[in-house]
Order: sequence, then C-alpha cells, then structure tokens
Amino acid sequence: MSKIAWSQVPSITPQDLVKLLLRAAVIVVVNKIQCFSDRLSALLIALPLTSLVAMVWMHQAGQGSQRIANHAEGTFWFVLPTLPMFLALPWMLRQGWGFWPSLAANCLLTAGLFWVLVRVLRRFGIDLLP
Repeated sequence: MSKIAWSQVPSITPQDLVKLLLRAAVIVVVNKIQCFSDRLSALLIALPLTSLVAMVWMHQAGQGSQRIANHAEGTFWFVLPTLPMFLALPWMLRQGWGFWPSLAANCLLTAGLFWVLVRVLRRFGIDLLP
C-alpha cells in the first residue's frame, strides 16, 4: 500500500474512530491507575502500546514490511531525545519550579534535543526528516 494523499488525511473513517477510542481508553485507564499507583501507571505508559497497535494497524491496512520497519526504527530514534525530560521535569518540580514553567522548559529542551539528534544522525547517513 502506498502513501495516501494529503487531501485524504482530514477524512475520518469509522476505523479511525475505533482507533481514537482505543487510544483514549488506554490514557483513561492509565490515569485511573495513577490514582492509586504512580509506579504501575508509569510502567503502563512506558510500554510501547501505541507503537505496537499502530504497527498492527499498518499491517492490517496492507502496509509493507519496509514501511513498518521504517516506523519502528523512526520511533526508536525519536524516543531518545524525550528521555531527558523524564529526569529534568521531576528535578525541576522538586526544586520549586511551577508545573507550567517546568513543562514549557522541558518542551523547549526536548525540541532542542530533537534538532541536535536530527543534525547528528545526518552526519552518519540517517535522515529522520527527509
């Protein structure tokens, strides 16, 4: 299956609604679990459920192995610059930063790290943003 045209992206199918509801259900369930166990909710949200489900749906839609492999590899590289946020955010909050300034600073940090990652990987022949 080839890529779809940009003009088709805004159209919503019943299958898209099912995907949306399933993803929303995962978020709601994890949020409810967080009410009694921070660690269990963190474990559940850290699992690559969204990526795994997306790859299953890609396979079901007839996407080829190469497209699924590209998706999995891209996910690996794009996760790396998000990891420091999970150390910086709690540190900032514990140092007395407010939630919103901490979140904004970490969004900027992550965006900067994405930019650095893309630039570094291009030097090694890996182009994340062709």
